[in-house]
Amino acid sequence: MLLTIDIGTSTFKSALFDFDGNILSSSFIPLSIKSSGNKHEAQPSLWLCAFEECCKKLIPLKGKNEYLLNLREVQAIIISGNGPSLVPVLGERHNENGLFVPSENARLWLDRRAVKYQEEASQVMGGFVDACFFLPKILYIKNNEEELYKKTKYFLGCPEYLAYALTGTPCSVFPCEGFDRWFWNDEALKKLNLEKDKFPPFIRPGELFGTISAKTAQIFGFKKNIPVISGGPDFFAAILGSGVIKPGQACDRSGSSEGINLCTKNKVNDERLMSYGHPVKPYWNLSGIINTTGKAIEWGCGFLGLKSFEDFFASAQESKPGSGGIIFHPYLAGERSPVWDASLKASWSGISLSTGRSEAANSILEGIGFAIRDVISAMEEAGENPVQLHITGKLSDCGLLNQIKADITGKEALVFACREAELSGLAIIGSCSLKKFSSCAEASSAIIKIEKRYEPNTKNEKIYNNLFSDYKRCQK
Repeated sequence: MLLTIDIGTSTFKSALFDFDGNILSSSFIPLSIKSSGNKHEAQPSLWLCAFEECCKKLIPLKGKNEYLLNLREVQAIIISGNGPSLVPVLGERHNENGLFVPSENARLWLDRRAVKYQEEASQVMGGFVDACFFLPKILYIKNNEEELYKKTKYFLGCPEYLAYALTGTPCSVFPCEGFDRWFWNDEALKKLNLEKDKFPPFIRPGELFGTISAKTAQIFGFKKNIPVISGGPDFFAAILGSGVIKPGQACDRSGSSEGINLCTKNKVNDERLMSYGHPVKPYWNLSGIINTTGKAIEWGCGFLGLKSFEDFFASAQESKPGSGGIIFHPYLAGERSPVWDASLKASWSGISLSTGRSEAANSILEGIGFAIRDVISAMEEAGENPVQLHITGKLSDCGLLNQIKADITGKEALVFACREAELSGLAIIGSCSLKKFSSCAEASSAIIKIEKRYEPNTKNEKIYNNLFSDYKRCQK
């Protein structure tokens, strides 16, 4: 049995899997973040509390296979998480009565207060490094929060923080080839006058953070010395968990933000996108990240006076395709791919006296679709050919949004039996690490099951082509 954990922005997700990819038990615990202007933070201690809570919730009276579940049956813990989120760790972990690691608040991937330092990091790393990445954030702390920089023992990412609490071994996770620009090396640390001992050594996805400490095992009921395995960043696990193992397939991670990860045969050099190694060698992953998609729906609920996502989707369903001609740009926290502009603001255009709440709600969903098409268009301009969207995440339950994505992009969209691709991807990584499969591609093919397909509705093609042209024109 495998315990998989993905620390999302708004939800701490966990599940127990068997080695056939079946979910035996799962737990989803809401998380809160603190936002003010361009500052977006989370309390890392809440991730540790969520781990403790999930361990209790994952043990029902009976599992789906009608036997008692017990954490002593867990053979490995595999962890991924949101990023690039930075945790300044202030001292050693100590787990006398639970998990505890002293830290300052995490600066989430949304946090853009370090814009001033992205140029300095970019010059040293030899290519553009956005303010959301680690080095600009650390330079901001060093130059603006000197005491915090001095007190920081380690700078860790989100999943690395939880792994450190479980094992006592600090590690940094380097996802794959091609990621050099967005992390650091000894030469860069020296040029930026950053202390090397604050940056733990790198490991790769599938490698060990360490083994669970004896005290932690005793507290939670695990066996001694079970391995704690890196699942990499959330996108890495989701690629495998959505069955994206061949060129032309693209993973669409639909959460608070949206990540489009296309499998390609070769590395692509395009400043609008990110290209790095794919979990399945020898392929590459071409990536574009959209800052606020699920967050845009959440914002829309409040702005339009709707009480829940269900109410929002029900209202949007009343609108015709095209939302009466209004267009929404979902730039509620600037934008990453393909425009990379932290100053961009969200907007509506085309509003008239006939515009109602249903059109406004539907235009937000279509705005998400246009943002995805914008990324896919950049991929096509770079010479690639996306043919399928493999949609994952909580929003993959919304048939209306799935169909809008298919219609606007003109790509077939697939939804899978396990909606949380990060968790199923972690089960794949864990199974391979324990030698249950010979490769991640073999494990993904065996475990991932398609539940539904959405074909593009050609009746809406002209409407969306015209609106996308307007979307691009209003973007400038």
